[in-house]
Amino acid sequence: MSSPDSILITGGAGFVGSSLALHLKSRFPRARVVCLDNLYRRGSELNLPRLQAAGVQFVKGDIRHAAEFPAGPFEFLIECSAEPSVLAGYGESPDYLMETNLMGTYRCLEQARQWQCKTLFLSTSRVYPISVLEQHPWTEQPTRFAWETIPGAAISEQGVSEACAMTAARSLYGWTKFASESLIEEYRSGFGLRAITNRCSVIAGPWQMGKVDQGVVALWVFRHFFGKPLKYIGYGGTGKQVRDLLHVADLCDLVEEQIAYFDTWEGWLGNVGGGREISASLQELTGICQRVVGRTVPIAAEMENRQADLRLFLADSSKLFSRTLWRPKRNVEKIVADVFEWVRANESELRPLV
Repeated sequence: MSSPDSILITGGAGFVGSSLALHLKSRFPRARVVCLDNLYRRGSELNLPRLQAAGVQFVKGDIRHAAEFPAGPFEFLIECSAEPSVLAGYGESPDYLMETNLMGTYRCLEQARQWQCKTLFLSTSRVYPISVLEQHPWTEQPTRFAWETIPGAAISEQGVSEACAMTAARSLYGWTKFASESLIEEYRSGFGLRAITNRCSVIAGPWQMGKVDQGVVALWVFRHFFGKPLKYIGYGGTGKQVRDLLHVADLCDLVEEQIAYFDTWEGWLGNVGGGREISASLQELTGICQRVVGRTVPIAAEMENRQADLRLFLADSSKLFSRTLWRPKRNVEKIVADVFEWVRANESELRPLV
C-alpha cells in the first residue's frame, strides 16, 4: 500500500469530485489534493466551503482549455468532470457535451502524459448500446421490469457484463464516454499512460443536485421533502423502469483502494455498480421516499418514452468482485436516508435550487 503525494481531481466541485476529494484528503492527509472545476453546474458552488475547510485547494478552470489547468506535476489525475445528462445535445447544440466530455478528456490525458501521472477515469454504464439492452427479453413484475436469463448471453437477471456487444448507438453522452475509454487505451498503448477506468452505475448520495435528467434519487428526495410533484415518464407511465445504484461513499472506498494499490489495478476497465441487490424502480423508490421522508406527493404519468431512455439497467460486477474484497455496502434505503438527512440539514440553501 502506498500513500499518494498529490492528486488533481477534475470536476472537483461537483457531486462525485468533491466527495472523492474530501474522502481522499481524510484518508491521505499529507497529500496535496487540488480540485479543478468551472462551476458550470448549479449548486456546485455550495461545495467550495467544504473543500476549503478540509484543506483541499480549489482552482476555477475548465478542462477544455489547457492553460486553465493548475501547475503540476501531480502523481494522480482523477477525471470526473463531465456533462452528465443523457439528454444533453438533443434539441440543442451538442457543442458543450462534445467539447467537455471528449475534448476535455483529451486535455486531461495530455496533462497526464506530460506529468507522467497515474490516471483514474470515471466512465458510465451508459456506454452500453441502447438497442442491445432494450431488445433483451424482459418480464413485468408487480413493481418493476426484470431481465430474463438466457444461457450464454451477456445480459441476465444479474445485469449486463463487460462481454456485451458494443456496436450500436448509446446516446451522445454515452458515446463521448465510450470514445474517451478508447482514447485512454490509445494513450496507454502509445505513450505508456498508466490508467484505471470505472464504468459506474447510477451514483447517488448527499450533495448531489438532482435534476429530471440526472440524479434521480436526489430529485425524488427533494420533491418529497419540499412537497413538489413528480412524474413517471415513459414505458407506460407505471414507474417500473429500473436502475442499479451506487452510494458515492462506496465508490470513494473503491477509489481509495485503487489509488493505494495502483500497480495491481493498472489497466482495469469494468463495471462498478450495485447490481440487482442495490437497485430500484421508480415505483419502488417512491415507496422508500414516502417511508423515509414521511410525505406523499402527486405523481403524474407520461406514456411516451424520452429519447435515449432505458427500461432497465443493472450492472453485473462479477469481474470486479473476482479481483477485490470491496463490495458496495449501502443499500437503497441507506442511500435515500443519507440524502434525506443532508437535505433536512441544509434546507434553506437547497430550497432555491429545487
